[in-house]
Amino acid sequence: APCPAGLPPQNVPNSDWEKKVTEYFKEKLKENNATNWVPSLNDVPVHYLKPNSLVKFRCMVQDMFDPEFYMGVYETVDPNTNARVLHFGKYRDVAECGPQQEIDLNSSQTVTSERQTFYCVPVPGESAWVKEISFLTDQARVSPSTSYTPSRHKRSYEEDEDMDLHPSKQKEQHTGSGGDIHGCVEPKRLETEASAGHHLISPNCSPPLDLNFPLPGEKGPACLVKVYESWDNFKVNDVLEVYGILSVDPVLSIVNNEERDSSALDPMECMDTAEEQRVHSPPASLVPRIHVILAQKLQHINPLLPACLNEEESKTFVTNFMSELSPVRAELLGFLTHALLGDSLAAEYLILHLISTVYARRDVLPLGKFTVNLSGCPRNSIFTEHIYRIIQQLVPASYRLQMTIENMNHSRFIPHKDYAANRLVSGVLQLASNTSLVVDETQLEQGQLDTTGVHNVTALGNLITWQKVDYDFSYHQMEFPCNINVLITSEGRSLLPSDCQVHLQPQIIPPNMEEYMNSLLTAVLPSVLNKFRIYLSLLRLLDYSISDEVTKAVEEDFVEMRKNDPESITADDLHRTLLVARFLSLSAGQTTLSRERWLRAKQLEALRKVRLQQQKCVNGNEL
Repeated sequence: APCPAGLPPQNVPNSDWEKKVTEYFKEKLKENNATNWVPSLNDVPVHYLKPNSLVKFRCMVQDMFDPEFYMGVYETVDPNTNARVLHFGKYRDVAECGPQQEIDLNSSQTVTSERQTFYCVPVPGESAWVKEISFLTDQARVSPSTSYTPSRHKRSYEEDEDMDLHPSKQKEQHTGSGGDIHGCVEPKRLETEASAGHHLISPNCSPPLDLNFPLPGEKGPACLVKVYESWDNFKVNDVLEVYGILSVDPVLSIVNNEERDSSALDPMECMDTAEEQRVHSPPASLVPRIHVILAQKLQHINPLLPACLNEEESKTFVTNFMSELSPVRAELLGFLTHALLGDSLAAEYLILHLISTVYARRDVLPLGKFTVNLSGCPRNSIFTEHIYRIIQQLVPASYRLQMTIENMNHSRFIPHKDYAANRLVSGVLQLASNTSLVVDETQLEQGQLDTTGVHNVTALGNLITWQKVDYDFSYHQMEFPCNINVLITSEGRSLLPSDCQVHLQPQIIPPNMEEYMNSLLTAVLPSVLNKFRIYLSLLRLLDYSISDEVTKAVEEDFVEMRKNDPESITADDLHRTLLVARFLSLSAGQTTLSRERWLRAKQLEALRKVRLQQQKCVNGNEL
């Protein structure tokens, strides 16, 4: 496909071509899985990709910079012959200028345009299986003849890192194929691999550049995504798939260098501080630029599901899957029961938790959140770690927050605005919608929370109760609504608020927990695991309603329950039982509440409460 950046300049500026470019790519990407042919920055290290080629990137908007002006149309002149040429500046970072040409800054033909820059990072906590399946889907469609990496094999980020750690492997790969291929001899560039936590040292930068990933230890590139239209449709923390032109011009890396060639760069006088320049104009080898042709918000990031469920082909997929839902649910329940040491009630609640989602907000109240506190977990044991590993295998994005005094006092939970660098400094709670956050409270020892620790615990409590995080803008706080599934594992009742406490009652105590938990994952077939993944992602996206008839029956039932036991049945109980009934119905593929599901929800709640009562009877000590 021809690259828009290389479209032949016309003598008369004409805005029609811009629409044509977008339409052309929209049509092309619809054709027989064309999206799988476009190389992805999530899979392929940036130095393997051809500059100015079409790429895609699945990412979260971490920050939005101020809009920037660029020369949409500019004119170059040859001083010797006075010959003039018009150029378009869209989809470019650097103005194109021939050896004998200069940009005429006073030309009446110059058109200044505006674009918006988003600072984007890979989806925080994205599961390895999401990366792997996306990578394989893309791989399958890239044949050697049309490959965009004629001199190097396509490798994933993880493999690339492996090469860095084992230079002998790198040597084998390059020389093993017989003879010298391009790029074998050049030493591996220091800034190619955007991993190793937050910091990367680039030769021209000191101190090291912080790529501002919300979670520690994240891999993958951060990108400056340049958006040309409808940027108001996007907001911070949105998850996007962008298709655009990759720009890694070396000139961008020396933008702060005094010896730079002023003719090549935007001539406007720079008012930014040195710190702001470092953040907003990092080396392109570290933070590539993508000039967006198409961008779409993603409903979910599960590669096993169609991206948009409203399209006709997707409806067939949904219908087929729903027809075999019941055995999938039964198998998942069995799998989670084993993981929870034989506790099938806890497994039921875990399924309901994993398909829960904030479906609406009434005033400030988020409806549909279902934070579960799984109490009775063995203290300081590897149990919670393994439960998290299992959740990681089932959901597309997750993070395990170890609630130690050390972490509470020293981690950055809440994003804050750095006015000197003019950017939003990320924090652990800057997560994409539908992320599973597992808070491991079994790690909590006695100790003192300092001011940061208290702020962090408060922020966690607010996230659970209100599904929002208040970002710190120094002079004020700004509310960012979110939709995060929080599961708290604890020994006794959690210190944090929750919607539902389920006390674990193990039926089996494995002699070797590590071995027992590992064998669970190795025993489940990949095809079955994929069904679990589709099941959990799909059910979160279904609509649900309660008929007037059932609403009336539920109200009457509640009045009756209050009559029989006015002390223990509260409005909160009704709200929780309705939530349990909602997710119980959805878990069976029912998008409306039936009398049968309402009775089952009441039964589950009764069993759960009996357990909590039993706990209290043992003098408040945990079994």
